[in-house]
Amino acid sequence: MSKMSNRALMVGALVGVLTMTASITQAQVSNVFNMPTGQTSMQFVTVGNPGNAADSNGYGSVGYTYQMAKYDVTVGQYCQFLNAVAQTDTYGLYNGYMDTNMPTIAITQNGGPGSYSYVVTGSYSAGVNCPIFDVSWGDAARFCNWLENGQPVGPEGNGTTETGAYTLNGAVTTSALMAITRNAGATYVIPSMNEWYKAAYYKGGSTNAGYWLYPTQSNTAPVSSLPDTGNHANFASATMGPGIVYTDPVNHLTPVGTFTLSPGPYGTFDQGGNLYQWTELPLDGSMRAVMGGSWADVVSNLQAHVGAADDPAMNYGYNEGFRVAEVPEPGSITLVVCGGLCLLAYAWRRRRRTA
Repeated sequence: MSKMSNRALMVGALVGVLTMTASITQAQVSNVFNMPTGQTSMQFVTVGNPGNAADSNGYGSVGYTYQMAKYDVTVGQYCQFLNAVAQTDTYGLYNGYMDTNMPTIAITQNGGPGSYSYVVTGSYSAGVNCPIFDVSWGDAARFCNWLENGQPVGPEGNGTTETGAYTLNGAVTTSALMAITRNAGATYVIPSMNEWYKAAYYKGGSTNAGYWLYPTQSNTAPVSSLPDTGNHANFASATMGPGIVYTDPVNHLTPVGTFTLSPGPYGTFDQGGNLYQWTELPLDGSMRAVMGGSWADVVSNLQAHVGAADDPAMNYGYNEGFRVAEVPEPGSITLVVCGGLCLLAYAWRRRRRTA
């Protein structure tokens, strides 16, 4: 367990004592690294081979060893986050689409301002372990700040959601969120484009091993059906029109790690399909890159050389979620800078918004 995980356990224990005197409900005591029985905990895998060569599009080179979340942040984990900090929900970490956009999976908000509480609802018994959806880039940054600060319980503000890995200071608009950058010394972060890309596609084993076309360790398109027999993912047979075949036509999303025989090269799951995932990469002055395709997209969107982008303030994307990276202290790494300059040979697409 990482140093921040241990810190989170200590903070969680302290919060448990404070509940007796501060009228904080037990539902607010959170530790996403150790979720309740039956719920998927946040876990990390090591992405090594520091100093690897970039792919032909300029992405994927990372000069340090780091950790990437094994799975997307889940509905259950995000619900714990909401119960910890969003009793008033100053910055809109919850939105009603989380209750309505999926047919069988939901987070429902109860109570009123100052006393909001949240619960996972819906008819799908495994929905709590599906990836969280309808989250903006700003929501993801605030979740990372919450992890960085040890998963505290308290209103959205400094020390909970507004400072830590990112200094947000109330940023909610597109322009304000586009101006946000990772703070020096940050540990829990939204992956950079290079960090995300390497974990998904780099073959590993050396610093010049090359890249897979799909994040299932394959140059052959995955299959969208269940059960998983290897090289499978959650995606659709088409993006619109009659006769679309979904991996799960009832629930749309699959629980994280469902495709147990189809890991990425470093042991991540669902970096292709299920949900697009936010990255830090800014594009065109008003968007951030999202990667990996989704349950509602065709298999070609899972390819390494296909990217998409969206408004970082947009929080009603039924096919957008995120995962977390854990990076080392700045003094122990040599950054390979690419940022928004590595755009050659990359097929960026503007995401379709869905109300």
